[in-house]
Amino acid sequence: MNYQLEVLDIAILIIYGLLMIGMGIYFLRKTKTSEEFMVAGRGIPAWAAGIAVMSAYTSSISYIAVPGKAFDQNWHPLIFALTALPVAWFVTKYVIPHYRKHKIISVYKYLEDKIGDWGRVYASLSFVLFMIGRTAVILYLSSLLLTSFVSVDISTLILIIGVMTIAYTLMGGMEAVIWTDVMQSIIMIGGLLFSAYILTTEVFADPEFLIQKAFDENKFSLGDSSFSLSSRTIWVMIIYGVTENIRNLMADQNYTQKYSAVATEKKAKKSVWIAMLIYLPLTAIFLYIGTAMFAFYSGSAHVLDPAIVKGDEVFPFFIATELPTGLKGLIIAAILAASMSTVDSALNSSATVLYLDYFKKYFKPDASEKSSIGFLRLITIIWGVLGIAFALLLINAESALDIWWQISGIFGGGILGLFLLALFNVKISKTQGIVSVIFSILIIIWGTFLRELSPELAWLECTLDPIIVGAVATAGLLSLAFVFVFINKQKNRT
Repeated sequence: MNYQLEVLDIAILIIYGLLMIGMGIYFLRKTKTSEEFMVAGRGIPAWAAGIAVMSAYTSSISYIAVPGKAFDQNWHPLIFALTALPVAWFVTKYVIPHYRKHKIISVYKYLEDKIGDWGRVYASLSFVLFMIGRTAVILYLSSLLLTSFVSVDISTLILIIGVMTIAYTLMGGMEAVIWTDVMQSIIMIGGLLFSAYILTTEVFADPEFLIQKAFDENKFSLGDSSFSLSSRTIWVMIIYGVTENIRNLMADQNYTQKYSAVATEKKAKKSVWIAMLIYLPLTAIFLYIGTAMFAFYSGSAHVLDPAIVKGDEVFPFFIATELPTGLKGLIIAAILAASMSTVDSALNSSATVLYLDYFKKYFKPDASEKSSIGFLRLITIIWGVLGIAFALLLINAESALDIWWQISGIFGGGILGLFLLALFNVKISKTQGIVSVIFSILIIIWGTFLRELSPELAWLECTLDPIIVGAVATAGLLSLAFVFVFINKQKNRT
């Protein structure tokens, strides 16, 4: 579908892009050292770091996919946000004190301190490769959405968004990342609130009171409560939410680097709580918009385009047909903001990890500030270009989201399990640790690829809901590691 923007809307998008570049130039003069590039000299206020952590949770996918889920199904994604609260308590009580005590910037150094350098190498390499895939998928999907509103081919849009994000991240480092995330989050939240307001005035109005349609269809349900791991039940969402949120806040450099950019442990904890207390109601607003759109298009006054076949397509249609000129441009800018805030974090955190875990550790331990900042900026460019290149390759892919699931599953396999072993001081040998990681990767491969097999191979088939395969792989790693602990104890006794 193609919904053309007016001149004013396009002007707003251009101004937004120029503002991002302007912020990068402004922070360029404040980014003179490697520490300033990576953690902004640890001078970021807790509230700004919290908003930046929250922005890492949201992207253009969230802006479209979460309302789409609520339109098609119900509010089960809210469970993911709810599980973030107990995880935030766990991370602030047990994880952040460890990281601050050791003045950690690259979170993967923690693995070296606890289980050996092999763990650091495996986890950090997995992360930076994962970030190429994440950057590519976000650039591709946000550009694909934009093609519905502007007469520019998707390849050109990928290049424009990618180069613009590289530019301000390259110049301003973490300070530019965080402060642009703050501005982008304000635009995003403002756009969501206005859309929710417009829908509310329609679906709660007499005489039709359309919101009743949503209640009649049980659209506010959190999902099926039956104890099954093969479909998207409440229990599946709880398992996924707990494991993924722990991985995000404990083992993902995207998140940890932002709360490391504040001055004290207390402020780091505060930033995590600020992030969670914004993210939870924000998720509810995303879901409410999807449910309200279901009610909105259930009445006789507003009809969906017959070409729309899935929930992900409804919010773009609503923006194009129901919002006035000017506000339409702001909403599109908000979707772009969500996308760019994800990509800038991926680029900065990848540069940080490659600098600390490889360049500084193995190649130039005594590197000068000039060569350090040069390396960080060079890697920002290289990883940005790789993300753009893979985004261009996705144009001809059958399903970008399927590829994303496979990338995140394979590269994420084992990382959370290693961090949990490190946190609780589980002692196993290097060989035993590597075997445990390989076991978790095999589980990931089984859960990702061995589906819908022929009848004679049905016994090998994975019937788990795909979103919990990572959690099962983590459980597998931990289980095997504890078996090794038991074996080691038995040997010591004899």
